[in-house]
Amino acid sequence: MRRISDRKLLRTYIDKHNIEEILGEDILKNAQLHFFERNEFILEAQTELEYYYLLVDGKIKVSYLFENGKSMQLKFYKDFNTIGDLELLKNIPVLCDIEAVEDTYLIAIPAATLRKEYFNNIMLLHHLVDSLSEKLYATINNSSYNFVYPLINRLSSYLIEHITDKNYVTLNSSFKEIAQFLGTTYRHLNRTLKEMEEELIIKCDGKKIYILDEKRLNDLSKNLYIKSL
Repeated sequence: MRRISDRKLLRTYIDKHNIEEILGEDILKNAQLHFFERNEFILEAQTELEYYYLLVDGKIKVSYLFENGKSMQLKFYKDFNTIGDLELLKNIPVLCDIEAVEDTYLIAIPAATLRKEYFNNIMLLHHLVDSLSEKLYATINNSSYNFVYPLINRLSSYLIEHITDKNYVTLNSSFKEIAQFLGTTYRHLNRTLKEMEEELIIKCDGKKIYILDEKRLNDLSKNLYIKSL
């Protein structure tokens, strides 16, 4: 991790994501800008939360570590998001490994500072409640959907959510990452894509997937969308 001392760049990210409206000026006086290289750990499970992070540029991976040493990848974050909500409120060790998938910038605010603030700071409390609510909703939605529906339905839902007005999907994640996100294997994902091609629902061309039969894709998606947090 490198601490970036460029205050102008920090202010650019604050303005871009309207962070001052979320946390307020007083809290942001303690803000720092941290840079993590690709494959570098941002947080490691069972360590103390030193900083509350706001993802402002880049992509990160969240994995849950089991007692036997194995891990399960839970989700990927690319858009603006926060890291450490639960650990901050409960004052517990970090629950998951957080790793930079690509070069990533995060705004860091000392957790100790926020713990002194949040009971008396309505803006911060609203932010934490909204953030946790969104994550809980997405987790319940995705877990239920992955458990109940076959992969072809989950994949169709994923594609519908990412379709553009030009009727294709540009994949910003690798097929391995998408497979992990959908709770399956790379091989099963590849087989399902080929089946959908054979049925003339889609056409794959590298990182682009062209939608040939949007009605059929909508029917397969069951009108339920997987939240790609």
